[in-house]
Parts: sequence; structure tokens; C-alpha cells
Amino acid sequence: MTESHESNQPLELVPLPGSERQPAPGVRPAAHPLARETAVEATLVLRRAGAADPAALAGGDAAPLPPAEFAARFGASAADVELVTSTLAGLGLTIIETDPASRRVRVSGPVSTIDRVFGTALEAASSEGADGSRVTHRHRAGSLSIPAVLAGVVTAVLGLDDRPQARAQFRVAEAHATSVSYTPVQLGEIYDFPAGTDGAGQTVAIIELGGGFAESDLDAYFGGLSIQTPDVRAVGVDGAVNEPGKDAQGADGEVLLDIEVVGGLSPRASILVYFAPNTDAGFLDAVATAAHATPTPAAISISWGQSEDEWTAQARTALDDALLDAAALGITVTAAAGDNGSSDSAAGGANHADFPASSPHALACGGTRLEASGTKVTSETVWNNGVGNGATGGGVSDVFALPAWQRSAGVPASPTRGGGRGVPDVAANADPQTGYEVLVDGKRAVYGGTSAVAPLWAALVARLVQSLGSPLGLLQPKLYELSSGLRDVTVGNNGAFAAGPGWDACTGLGVPSGTALLAALKASHPAASSLSAEASLPSEASRPSATSRASGNSLASPGRPVVQSADLADELRSIRAIGEDR
Repeated sequence: MTESHESNQPLELVPLPGSERQPAPGVRPAAHPLARETAVEATLVLRRAGAADPAALAGGDAAPLPPAEFAARFGASAADVELVTSTLAGLGLTIIETDPASRRVRVSGPVSTIDRVFGTALEAASSEGADGSRVTHRHRAGSLSIPAVLAGVVTAVLGLDDRPQARAQFRVAEAHATSVSYTPVQLGEIYDFPAGTDGAGQTVAIIELGGGFAESDLDAYFGGLSIQTPDVRAVGVDGAVNEPGKDAQGADGEVLLDIEVVGGLSPRASILVYFAPNTDAGFLDAVATAAHATPTPAAISISWGQSEDEWTAQARTALDDALLDAAALGITVTAAAGDNGSSDSAAGGANHADFPASSPHALACGGTRLEASGTKVTSETVWNNGVGNGATGGGVSDVFALPAWQRSAGVPASPTRGGGRGVPDVAANADPQTGYEVLVDGKRAVYGGTSAVAPLWAALVARLVQSLGSPLGLLQPKLYELSSGLRDVTVGNNGAFAAGPGWDACTGLGVPSGTALLAALKASHPAASSLSAEASLPSEASRPSATSRASGNSLASPGRPVVQSADLADELRSIRAIGEDR
């Protein structure tokens, strides 16, 4: 079908609810206009085949659904997939892929066709990124439309405007400001991760919206900790790939921090790193791909986010639905609560929660400042280094209602009628001044931020699941029922909110005491605890072979010998001198 023929045909469109998008901050036309023949890819989200009750599907006592059953009951129906694909193909778009289980259809087409089918006007523009730099991207403002025949069937159209959707929630310590630092192994001891567990037989998925990792960094880092390099594989989503060595102070740092924390704390777990474009479509597609992967991961770690009001309603809902999918399938999703205090760096300084941490289907992870002697904690307070210098996110959602399991927690009232969900749920060390010793693009550094807390909790979940012998899924309802397993943090504030006894909008319920938490979970769910930890340990024969690990995107192999590096270990322990390497 030619463009001239296509554009002459009548096309009835209807508005797509929730697609309204504000102009990007500081937007202005790009130096070169967007050619009408430029190819654009988009992700369409379809309605569920059957209505899903979140409380029943992912409540505290809900049993995980087998993937095939979930897809049949709560994926997209075959009839809806056929209607969408045939309609869009008939209008000149190319169907890239369909995934009924996660209710997604990927399409592509030239700008001219995309504009016509979705009732928009894409243009090339530049705007201010989260870090203040100028970024060039496709841009749209206002609402989208869809062909009338798809009304009620298509619930979101994402990726047309490809401005950066999220920011990494980490901070690099200045050498002169670092008072103490820890390896992940040391933090596992301080937080008393359960003995006899190492994540064996479990998979942890990590979501990354940029950057990459090199095998040499992993070998050197884990060798310095006398840990065998974990099984780490890269998975590309929407054309993104593992690209190390290009952004040591940005996305590479996030990627290496996440892998090194998970691998240091859960070294026998398989780690899958999902790389996707930093767009609303890329974020959704990465989470959905990880949630519906085989084998089903025990945990998904997300260290990227953005203030709730920087998302379109359709994108927020679509990603929240993907997190609901994960919980229903037995996956615990951990998400960083933000590194910019109670305002989440929003203009005007008003309180804002960070999404996806504010989703009720994510375990929101806040941050502390930790000082310890050996394994004994001498002080742990809310992380807050002052305005502009980093502080744990936290507060009350403007868009997600107060969950049933938080009703007795004392969450402050939401300023909006539809909000109420309190953030965070839990916490751990995040202050870069007491941060994590990492190796990024060959250089040693100390990192902090709630970006480190999400993978710490994901690694703990993998070890808990290993011991329990069954997945934890939506962990929050269980945690809010417990009277032990979490150590309360009662000193400090993140701006508008102060810590105190019990739950607070700075550190949630507190930091983990891993052995006690495992015992409490076993006591509250005796059926699960009857399965022995040994039953969850795979035999060596069942673990991926060196050949299979090296295929595809695999970039690390647990079959390699440990790289012994005494020099690196010594330097990691004396990291205060790190500024000389940066």
C-alpha cells in the first residue's frame, strides 16, 4: 500500500485514555527535522483475556500460577491479538512480534504512517535530561488516538516519544567524603544473611536501561573477593545490547553495581541482565520479558525510576500491570525508592514518590547510612546528605491507593484522592559515604544510592527462596505481618518525612536481619518451610554446561576458575584512596 493511497483512505480514530503527554522540559526543535520515512517502533499493550483481581492474583497467600495457566487466563486472547495485528498490518504497519502472555504487540512503520494511525505528530527535538544535559529524541505532546475498531482492546501505545524515561538511582562517592565502605560480602554478614544459602538454583533478573559490563571486570572483582565468578548473561530487548566501556560515570556504573551486589551476596544464583532502551516502551518490555522468562526468576531488581508525574498514565498502568504479572508468577520485584529525598528532585520541591517503587507490586527499597565494626552495627540512620547531595526517596503515592497490607502501618494521608501507597517498604545501606566497593570499567570506586539496595534485597530474596523451597512473590503482605526479621531505623529524615518507631516514609519497616527473617517466614508459612533447602539445590549435572553458558549473550561462566587477586582485595579494603584512580 503506498503512502498516497493509504493517506486518502478514511480512518476513524478514537482517543486513547491515559496517553496525554506533557512537553519535555526545555524542549526545542532539533537541528535536523524528523524525516517522514524514518522508521519508528512502538509497543502496544492489550487488555487481559479475563479480569484480574490484584488482591486475589498476587495477595500475601496467593499461590504462584504456572506460566501456561497465567497466559491462558490473564494474557491477551487470540481473538484480540488477531484483531490488532490484522488491523495495523492493513493500515501499513509491520508486526515485529506478538507476546500474548504479556499482552504486547510490537510494530514498526514510517513516521508518516505512525502519525496517521495513532493521531499524533512526531518531531525531532532536544530537551533537558534528568542530569541537566541536552538529549535529542523523538517528541510528541498531547494525546494519542487509535483506530476505532481497537477501542477497549489496546490500552497503551508506548515508544513513539523516545525521551529518556528513567534515571539510574546511584551516586558515586567523592574520595574525600568516604568515611567507611563495604564489600557486598561484608554487608551480607552485617545484615546476617542466612548461613547455608548462596542462591543456588535461583535466577535473579536485573533491569538495565543502558550501559554494559565486561567479563574482565567481573573476573577481577569477584576474584578479589575470593568468589567464583557467577553465571552472568546479557539479554537484549528491543535492539539494546550489552555495551560496556562507554559510560563509567553513568549507566556502566549502574550495571556493574547491580551485578556485583547480587553476585557478591548470592554467588550461586544465575544472573540475567536485561538491556533495553531508556524509553517507556523499553522499560516495560524489559520487565515483561524478564517476568515471563523460563525459568521464572526468584527476583527482579530495578534500580531505575522517575517521579510518578513524569510518566503518562498509560505507561504507569502498563508497567504496574507487568509488575502484577511478575507477582502472580511468584516473582519478587525489588525497586529503588530514589536518591533525591522526599521531593524526588521535582521542580518546586513538593513531595513526590518515585515510580516503579511506588507500585504496590514492587518491594520499594529505601536507604540508610550504615556504620559498623566488624559485623556489629554501631549506627544506622536515614540516608540524607543534604539538599542536592543525596537522600533516600520516600513518601506517599499520588496515584496508587493504600494497599490493604499497609492500612495499619500509619502511612500519612495522600494529598490526592487516588493515592495513598506508602514508600518505601524496606531499606539497607545506601549512603555513598558508607557505600559499596565496586569495580567499574577497570577502576575501583565507592558507590551508594538506593540503586544498591534493590539488588541487595533481590539477592536476599534468592537466598530466602532457596531455603524455603518455594517462591515469595509479592513479599510485602508477608513482611507487614511479621514481628521479627527487620531492624527498625528510627533516626533521621529525608526532607519532609522523619523516621520513627515502626513503618516510616524514609526506611519503611527497616533493614534486614536475614536469619531472623527466614525463621519468621518459615513460621508464618509452615507448608513452604517443610521443603528442605537441599531440594532446591541443583546437582552439578543440572547446572548449565560451560558450552551452553558461553553461547548467545552469555558473558560470564561459573565454570571458570576463581581469579585470585590479592592486590585487588587489598585495594578494595583500602578504598578511601580511590580518587587517585578516577
